[in-house]
Amino acid sequence: MAQPIMAQRWISLGAVALALPGLALATGRAWGEEFPLPSYQITVTSPLDGPVQADETLTLREALELANGTLVWDSLSPAEQALVAEQPEGQGSEIGFALPEGQTTIALTDLLPEIVAPGLTLDGTTQAGYNPTLMLDPKFPAPPVVTLTVAPGSEVARGFTIAASDVTVRGFTMHGFRTSHRSTQTTPPANIFISAQAPAVDSAPDLPPLSVFRLTEPEAAPRNVVIEQNWLGLTAEETLPDQPSAFGVVVFNGVDTVIRHNRIEFHDGSAVITGHRAEGLHIHENAIIGNGRAGMPDAIRLEGQIAASDITGNLICANDGSGVFLFKPDGAIQIRDNQIQFNGRRFQRSAVYLMGSDHQVTNNAIGYQPGAGITVAAYPASHRNLLRGNQFAQLDGLSIDLIAQGSTGVRDFQTRDGPNPPRNSRHRRLDTGNGSVNAPDFEAYRFVAHNGTALVTGTADPGTEVDLYHVLELGLPYGALGEYLDTVQTDQAGQFAANVALPVGSRVSALATDPAHGTSEPAAVATLTATDGSFPTLPPPAPDLPDCSPPLPLPPPVFEEVPPEPLVLELARNIHFALDQSDISPESMAILDNIAAAMLEYPFLTVELHGHTDPRASAAYNMALSERRALAARDYLLRQGVAPERMRIVPFGLTQRRSQDSSRLAYARDRRVEFIFTDLRGLEIIFIDQEADLQLE
Repeated sequence: MAQPIMAQRWISLGAVALALPGLALATGRAWGEEFPLPSYQITVTSPLDGPVQADETLTLREALELANGTLVWDSLSPAEQALVAEQPEGQGSEIGFALPEGQTTIALTDLLPEIVAPGLTLDGTTQAGYNPTLMLDPKFPAPPVVTLTVAPGSEVARGFTIAASDVTVRGFTMHGFRTSHRSTQTTPPANIFISAQAPAVDSAPDLPPLSVFRLTEPEAAPRNVVIEQNWLGLTAEETLPDQPSAFGVVVFNGVDTVIRHNRIEFHDGSAVITGHRAEGLHIHENAIIGNGRAGMPDAIRLEGQIAASDITGNLICANDGSGVFLFKPDGAIQIRDNQIQFNGRRFQRSAVYLMGSDHQVTNNAIGYQPGAGITVAAYPASHRNLLRGNQFAQLDGLSIDLIAQGSTGVRDFQTRDGPNPPRNSRHRRLDTGNGSVNAPDFEAYRFVAHNGTALVTGTADPGTEVDLYHVLELGLPYGALGEYLDTVQTDQAGQFAANVALPVGSRVSALATDPAHGTSEPAAVATLTATDGSFPTLPPPAPDLPDCSPPLPLPPPVFEEVPPEPLVLELARNIHFALDQSDISPESMAILDNIAAAMLEYPFLTVELHGHTDPRASAAYNMALSERRALAARDYLLRQGVAPERMRIVPFGLTQRRSQDSSRLAYARDRRVEFIFTDLRGLEIIFIDQEADLQLE
């Protein structure tokens, strides 16, 4: 067979390209010089990984080298050449898959070649057996057939490393990409890493200087990379892998990256994290669940240059830190139409944490968070952040909390510092998030409702718009802003008035938005009363069952004619550990199996996993050990199918001993994880204690 005519596409390679094995077209090229790349349709037929060699099949490694131009068509065997077809001129190469049935897992033994071919499409959906009709919701794409992972006994830091523009990665399951702890610094390991040129995995003095990575050259950054329809971080069986990946997608240096319609779950660190440059990043309609398990806890963590970026339409659920965390970003972002719920499973943080100015957080459902809903930092100076149209529920803190620079503790900095006093001097604008815009102040804590309508009045900063909310949950003087009602404008004196149509006993609050400074904290709630001043205590809304699962057809409703009985769990409420260990013993596994079975049988149960230690060693060491024990128990339950949003980690270290004895038995009882169950129906749960798995020294 004659060699296909190459469609001309051009690429500039740096010094790193000159060192690639098999480089034919670029040999002897200087930095920045261009050379033509082939444009092929390539079919991968082998799941094996190893050295490039002429045989009967094509591996993914060989396919990437063909697309990159570092492996030439003439060097292939006739059987391999038959798997490479010419593409139309001007079109990028495409890599498809025809792996043998039952052999669709590609286990890498080393890093794949960095993708330097512009316009390359890697399409796992071409593999036989892929069924796009199984996608019931764009956030939950159909199960990919092709799995990319790491071979047993190998360490591979990255799945795909993308250094070219217009690259698409579609239809893969990816997990297992991480590096072990070692003394040298490492760049973030990830399923997908995007950069103009990726830094080496390990940082060392003899590596090229930072200028090699072209961070100061915006034109060199890969543009229009698309990551879509992948399962990143979870197995094909939808479970936690034995070896999780460190991060999902790292946009280290890229522009206009699109991350859409992916499941991104179970990473040790963040699902999406940015580095130096990520302008125009679009994170759209993904399911981002159960990430941050053992490292960077936030689901989406953005820093560096992020101007013109947006996070829209995602399910951000059951991650260990914040749902979205901005750290000293350069540029503004829009966060809208997301479900950001049940996060903070390991760290008590706000659901959305903002640094910087001019961000817009709108029309999100934010709730079930052991922290505030939205926190706005004061340092660096944060102004004009618009936080409007969001719905909040079940928060441990304010719906919106503007942090003051005077609150410098870690807890204040990361989560909340509570309601701010009214601005009392011009200096307050300098030290609080959103310019210390005043919260609205109702003229009374009670307003009389006539015929189902009440006139609500108050004051706010002149020139602000006041958004009124129905507060559905009990609790004074603040409650989550549950339902948006109306917007009114203040007059020149800062006064506002609005008619709200709510039943007697309803509670209302408000936010003020000043165009020059942003949105305020909420007003203290006011209650609507009858004409005689009385008001009933309205029941709170029924709690939602925590659920981050893919959509399923709804079962018919079940109506209970009699109140449910208290649930009697014939279960142990604790497991125990060996001295200085966090491994799960076989005896404890049996106990955890019973707990998992109960959690799966009763979907209205949630649980806190409280980690404990004996008193020996330092408080800091024991706090970390207690967290490792709780994490080990959670990981075991995750692998049994318990949803991550139903579990929360709470380490106690040595602070809650079972007794003050110093015997071996007492210490063995201290080394434990306790399971604190909650029945969302509000019923009592009856436990039993056990000591069958005690491990004496």
